[in-house]
Amino acid sequence: MHRISDDYPSGRGYLAACTLGLPTIGTRDAVALDLERWAAGSASAADYSATVERARGHAATLLGAAAEQVAVGSQVSVFAGLVAASAAPGAEVLCIDGDFSSIVAPFLARGDLRVRHVPLDALADEIRSSTAIVSASLVQSATGEVLDAASVSRASRDAGALLMLDTTQATGWMPTDELDADVVVCHAYKWLSAPRGAAFAAFSDRAVAELTPHTAGWYSGQDPWASCYGPDLHLADGARRFDVSPAWHAWAGAEAALAFAASLDQRDVHVHDLALANAFRARLGLEASDSAIVTWPDADGCDLAALTAAGITASGRAGRARVAFHLWNDEEDVELAAAALGRTGALAATR
Repeated sequence: MHRISDDYPSGRGYLAACTLGLPTIGTRDAVALDLERWAAGSASAADYSATVERARGHAATLLGAAAEQVAVGSQVSVFAGLVAASAAPGAEVLCIDGDFSSIVAPFLARGDLRVRHVPLDALADEIRSSTAIVSASLVQSATGEVLDAASVSRASRDAGALLMLDTTQATGWMPTDELDADVVVCHAYKWLSAPRGAAFAAFSDRAVAELTPHTAGWYSGQDPWASCYGPDLHLADGARRFDVSPAWHAWAGAEAALAFAASLDQRDVHVHDLALANAFRARLGLEASDSAIVTWPDADGCDLAALTAAGITASGRAGRARVAFHLWNDEEDVELAAAALGRTGALAATR
């Protein structure tokens, strides 16, 4: 029987999908083939464009959007910057206190916006009629906490606020195809296990109409090959107007990675990842959660050091140790991490 973990060349003890995903064998081979073709002089711009279009379709599937609603780019902060640049002077922007900088800094950098930071669990209640933009991560990078997106969406709609959600720490381990937001942004190098430098975003009709494509270039036309030169401005009718010319080699791997992710039942992935994360929480004496990311206080870094010494790849953020469980992990990874922290007794008690 084929196991999904067999699609990965390695993964034992790797608990860092929330930092950097691992490529499947297919993604690794796609990147290697691309380098070979490039070195041989057989790579072509037309082929890269076709690869990007296939990737756009896979990204659309993962976000529950049509391909025409999806823009491709390189970084989340670029898409967030478009939202920030289009805000009216003095507009109120609501963010989660301690959220990832890429969806906060573009608004602060404007200097003329009123940016408020509130606790994650208070976000929906803090949306007011004066709120113009809500910018939030669906899953918090530092803590792994999951936003009540439905409540935030309803409150944003009631207030007339434009809602931007960052799903970089969500898409790939939990379903993100039913989000109600104006802009949904995602970088694919974490849970989707693509090379870094491949990001995408889905735009609502409202967002397409209200946001200015400040990064417009040759790739922002409906047909990039017909919009290479001035003097005219060439803009696609839909979200493609926000395209940033793709880093071709990154997208060669991203297309394979996104195709793999889109082929999976994301609800099954969600169940798998959560089961492992909650099994590990039980070893630590923590309550079950709805996140595949497990974090706990580790101000002196001792727990992270213990995991590292045991050959486990983990991470630390904001004074907390952080591990993540994904497709290449199984119960043995839970046991290895628990043993590294001296929690074998807790492990035995759960059996």
